[in-house]
Amino acid sequence: MFLDDEIASSKTRQSEARWGMYLALAALAACILMFIGLMTQASAQTPDAKPQQMAGYVRPNDIGTGALLFPSKEPGYFVEAPKLATDVQIDVNGPIMRTRVTQRFENPSKGWVEGTYVFPLPEDAAVDTLKMQIGDRFIEGEIKPREAAREIYEQAKAEGKKAALLEQQRPNIFTNQVANIGPGETVVVQIEYQSAVRQSNGLYSLRFPMVVAPRYNPEPIVQTVDLDSRTGYAVSDPVPDREKIEAPVLDPKENARINPVTLTVNLKAGFPLGEVKSGYHAVDIANLDDLSRRVTLKGDSVPADRDFELTWKAIEGKSPYAGLFRETIGGKTYLLSFVTPPAAAEADAKPIKREVVFVIDNSGSMAGPSMEQAKESLALAISRLKPEDRFNVIRFDDTMSVHFPELVEATPDKREDAIAYVRGLTADGGTEMLPALEAALRTQGPVAAGALRQVVFLTDGAIGNETQLFDEIQKNRGDARVFTVGIGSAPNSHFMTKAAEHGRGTFTLIGSESEVAARMGELFTKLESPAMTDISASFEGASAGDITPNPMPDLYHGEPVVLTAELDGTQPQGKLQILGKAGDQPWRVEMDIAKASTGQGIAKLWARRKIDDIEASASTIADPATLDKRIETVALAHHLVSRVTSLVAVDAAPSRPAGENLSETKLPLNLPAGWDFGKVFGEEPAGNAPGKVDERDAALESRTRLAMVTADRMLAAPTARAAGLLAEANNQVALPQTATEADRQILIGLMLLAFALLSGTTFVFWRAPIAAVVNAGVRRYGR
Repeated sequence: MFLDDEIASSKTRQSEARWGMYLALAALAACILMFIGLMTQASAQTPDAKPQQMAGYVRPNDIGTGALLFPSKEPGYFVEAPKLATDVQIDVNGPIMRTRVTQRFENPSKGWVEGTYVFPLPEDAAVDTLKMQIGDRFIEGEIKPREAAREIYEQAKAEGKKAALLEQQRPNIFTNQVANIGPGETVVVQIEYQSAVRQSNGLYSLRFPMVVAPRYNPEPIVQTVDLDSRTGYAVSDPVPDREKIEAPVLDPKENARINPVTLTVNLKAGFPLGEVKSGYHAVDIANLDDLSRRVTLKGDSVPADRDFELTWKAIEGKSPYAGLFRETIGGKTYLLSFVTPPAAAEADAKPIKREVVFVIDNSGSMAGPSMEQAKESLALAISRLKPEDRFNVIRFDDTMSVHFPELVEATPDKREDAIAYVRGLTADGGTEMLPALEAALRTQGPVAAGALRQVVFLTDGAIGNETQLFDEIQKNRGDARVFTVGIGSAPNSHFMTKAAEHGRGTFTLIGSESEVAARMGELFTKLESPAMTDISASFEGASAGDITPNPMPDLYHGEPVVLTAELDGTQPQGKLQILGKAGDQPWRVEMDIAKASTGQGIAKLWARRKIDDIEASASTIADPATLDKRIETVALAHHLVSRVTSLVAVDAAPSRPAGENLSETKLPLNLPAGWDFGKVFGEEPAGNAPGKVDERDAALESRTRLAMVTADRMLAAPTARAAGLLAEANNQVALPQTATEADRQILIGLMLLAFALLSGTTFVFWRAPIAAVVNAGVRRYGR
């Protein structure tokens, strides 16, 4: 009887389950109808009917040849990166250089593209020309206040007109934006600038930087503040323009070097030439005459991954001791003067007792050859110390440590101990430079009587917060002198030169291990010799001129006094007088203005240096708007790009059809030669230690924004490998999955939903009678 009741009850539940199955079948039918509708809609669409916002976007499987792809704003789609080739021509005439940089932006995609290229120029470059070539036409760029130039460019971009915008982000970092490059089209942009030849100890040189090294950007600082008796928070960003100086960086292990550069130097030295050589690139040198050479890269082009440097010397005894050049423009005369103080002025100088604080960068960007160069350089410097000197060693990455508790005497055992410590350093982590500089300037105690405090900084300078470092040097340098040693294939020359200038020291660049001994030897001579101080310039018999730099910096052994000046009138008379002291010995020279040689581009050099002087006076100008206005006035008058002025070129006629999508992307950069991608950007995001800061923020905050997906890698690999590469990329980059078509995803999802509904209902339908019988048996017969 009990069993019959259970069976009857189960029939009731079975009837309820049957109705559940009917509902599931109805749901399945609805899913099938929905699927049929979606498929009908998809099949009705032709390629021409694809939504407009997808124009110019691609999927990896759409690419038939190798291509570099960037994530787009549309989920599942990518933008094919523009290609770039650069041609450089440098014309050297005595102490002045004129450089033309031609950038060819090629759009290999099927859509319209705006490309942004972050690139370096020398820190003293006076950029005055921007031309955009469209077919056979050249469109000349106009200098405008920065915001006005930006508005002109954005309007032209929106109207479908070709446009180019050149902006300065740092004195040695610029961006070039080119809008509305059509499918398969090439747009040529030319940039020209004026700069000066560098000379030291009889060696003349020029340096053309080819790649912006990834910058380490410290995180914004959050501080508590009191607001009307209440506590609040204030955020200050040490790198407010971090996005402007960042660009995607390619891992050289995964991608071929890109951005080829061809380069030619037409060298007219103005004196009989001796040795001419390139330290970092193979070159062909044509001997045109005793005073001239033509230098070209061997093999036509090189990838943009390290600075190009050319050096030359005069034949023994033919190096000029002094030079005075002038240019007349707009009713004014501009002078360029260089004078090398005679070595005899320092010959009788007394040895100085020194206190040297060495600061070495062992962050991730220094990994590889750079670290070896830095360690070898520092070991040499320590070994040169005299027993009466005192010294210390500070190392930093994203942490910092001081080797000795305080300055110690440079006894043999202390020197050996320090050298062993330096040789044991390895490169890793971020570049938190400020704490190390603070320790060097603030914590080493007072300077001993009669001693000279020197801070020697060995780094690649790969930071974005230069202003913080400059402020620290200016405020806390005291009586110390700051010397910078730039290490590696692409050092931050702006930081190196300005840090040394603010620190009344000098800078040295070392690009290879073969240069360590020679260039450190030159630095030792400067460190161990008294500086030429109290340098001033004035005019006798001529109207007062605006002289730059102002104030004049200290100079060291073999360095010339280089100045520019603006004078009223076109035929000024009189003499230029330069005074100084080498140790305790006075030094003086006079130069007749009427005998000055004719030069070109001197006015631009003066204006560039005048802008630097105004920037350096920022602490004395309370109103930032006043500072900017002074810079703007000089820059507009001389047609120069600056922090507050930009060059913009716009084509008159629209080229992009109305309604066509415009994709925006930054052109990728090579990793500087010798850099270790894993050390800079981290091997695995998950492997970073808690709280660890790495260099990743320097190139878009994380490996996710730096990793590139290359279609040729996926197409060349088996399907499983391609899927693995996509998975790898998506682990690194927050990208949508792209290996499955959207309609297939919908179909799979609907089928799984229907299967789940059907399976669940079937299980419920059969579970009822089975459970009834089993339960009845248990109750009747027990276990």
